[in-house]
Amino acid sequence: MERTLSIIKPDGVKKNIIGEVLKRFEHNDMRIVGLKKIVLSKGDARNFYIVHKERPFYDSLTEFMSEGPVVVMVIEGENVISRVREIMGATNPTEAAPGTIRADFASDIEHNIVHGSDSGDSASYEIPFFFSAMELS
Repeated sequence: MERTLSIIKPDGVKKNIIGEVLKRFEHNDMRIVGLKKIVLSKGDARNFYIVHKERPFYDSLTEFMSEGPVVVMVIEGENVISRVREIMGATNPTEAAPGTIRADFASDIEHNIVHGSDSGDSASYEIPFFFSAMELS
């Protein structure tokens, strides 16, 4: 059984589609084992996305991620990292397959509704960033 982190970004929370995003994961034989709604400080967002520090979008991404509440979750299932990424769709919603979260709800490449760990290494860093072992069931 594999675990991954996903985040419903501020645009997804504002669009009131938290339940729809959760449903898409749960209806694909994945289990939510940790879930909470939080507000990231700018510093928290900068620390979380530190791998992108040298990228030109780092400042705008961290500003966006700290502008309102997000929903962070740990999802468990077989091959869950790749499956969550498939359900989310391509980062750029114009390239996302029809029926994916980003194709259905995202407005642009930065305001793309969801984040998902891109590898086992990323998940190993991202999950404990938001959750203690006691919070996961």
